[in-house]
Amino acid sequence: MDVFQGLAQGFQVALSLDGILFVLIGVSVGTVIGMIPGLGPITAIAVMIPITYGMDPAIALLLMAGVYYGAAYGGAASSILLNAPGVSEAVATTFDGYPMAKQGKAGKALAVAAIGSFVGGTISVVFLTFFAPLLSKVAVSFGPPEYFALMLLGLTAIASLSEGSTIKALISGVIGLMIATIGIDAQTGTLRFTFGSPHLMEGIDFLVIALGLFALAEVTSLILGRKNKMDDMHNVGSLRLTKEEYKEMGPTMGRQSVLGFLVGVLPGAGGTISSFLGYISEKKLSKKPEEFGKGSIKGVAAPETANNAANNGAFVPLLSLGIPGSGTTAVMLGALIVLGIQPGPLLMTDHPDVFWGVIASMYIGNVFLLILNLPLIPYLSRILLVPRPLLISLVIVFCVIGVYAISFSTFDLYLLLAFGIIGYLMRLLNFPAAPLLLAFILGGMMEQAFRQSLTISNGSLSIFVTSPIAGTMLLLAILSFIVPLIKNRKAAGKENIDKSA
Repeated sequence: MDVFQGLAQGFQVALSLDGILFVLIGVSVGTVIGMIPGLGPITAIAVMIPITYGMDPAIALLLMAGVYYGAAYGGAASSILLNAPGVSEAVATTFDGYPMAKQGKAGKALAVAAIGSFVGGTISVVFLTFFAPLLSKVAVSFGPPEYFALMLLGLTAIASLSEGSTIKALISGVIGLMIATIGIDAQTGTLRFTFGSPHLMEGIDFLVIALGLFALAEVTSLILGRKNKMDDMHNVGSLRLTKEEYKEMGPTMGRQSVLGFLVGVLPGAGGTISSFLGYISEKKLSKKPEEFGKGSIKGVAAPETANNAANNGAFVPLLSLGIPGSGTTAVMLGALIVLGIQPGPLLMTDHPDVFWGVIASMYIGNVFLLILNLPLIPYLSRILLVPRPLLISLVIVFCVIGVYAISFSTFDLYLLLAFGIIGYLMRLLNFPAAPLLLAFILGGMMEQAFRQSLTISNGSLSIFVTSPIAGTMLLLAILSFIVPLIKNRKAAGKENIDKSA
């Protein structure tokens, strides 16, 4: 069966009455889930497993897939309006989305996020349609050395997330790496930095850190800085984009659709890493990098496009190899097995309705999401019209409920408060929070990949050089770290010459 025949069969499934209905339900539920901090698509899909039991497997997967990529759309709303990312993939959206809201451009920021999500989702589905079998082979070729090099390449971009001192950005990154080591060592089973507390044995959840460093820190600064005027927050602004703005974000969305999809194909990478890499790469390519972090349209378009493209890319290893590309697709893998379907190389021939039905539903689902989200923007933006004391209270309630829902542990609430205080102190001392979060995300995966690589090579570091992919990425990592330092020194030298003249 060729691609076009398979796609035609997929559209027969997706465009049936049941198919359209469950895709619509999936993307609608996913959008709402994405807006609420703490829930996330994993929880929603896990709850749906018993509901979908006995359903047609193709229709059941359409529903769960809709929740998955719908949550990526919804996560942008709380990130932009409240600086409280609903899902981990939306953290990078806060960097420029929330500043735009503070400038009275909340409507425009939400429109950019919706359009970027649509473009990233649609382009990545086209790639998924034609290149899934080929890219699955590339995904398999990525072993521990390649993953270590990729994570290291991501870490070298920490300096790019700093608006001021590079040293402070690196210190934040080191703190993030230290936090990532807390818990049970996956390789030896020993406890590390738990200080005798059983609550720290499983480590610290990503959302606890993200909501503390961003949402609670913002709330604290609003409470303690009452003299600061934020009248622009009540000005939602127009959601219309000018031709110049479309031209500005067009190349960004094209690049990040490709990058996000390729990162999503790699098992374990996921939308969170792709959104950070998308933001960082776009900032490095920009002719005006100083605008990032202050309300740049590209700063919203890049992570939103990348994370939606990555979510679709995660279906490549799931459908083609039976290997989950992210935590959410791991739950979906379990759901498929419960439904009597074994994902893998034979899925396309044994169950073409499932394989092609999911792909066809993504075309329809992305259109549904655009139609749903754009008209909702004026209503979502009205959150900013809520009186400031009530808005602060709502953010705190969302954070507490979201964190408590992760593991129903009051200890996590104390951690949330602690990271809120840390985030506020970091703001006072001009330490960027983003490098800490990025290092925390990459740290655990990088350490595990490094140790697995040394186990494979019997302790020889040559394994990172003998692998062409790993060696190339290590070279890029070195260049990524050295080139900005050289540029900064040249810029400082020119300033000294100008002053002396």
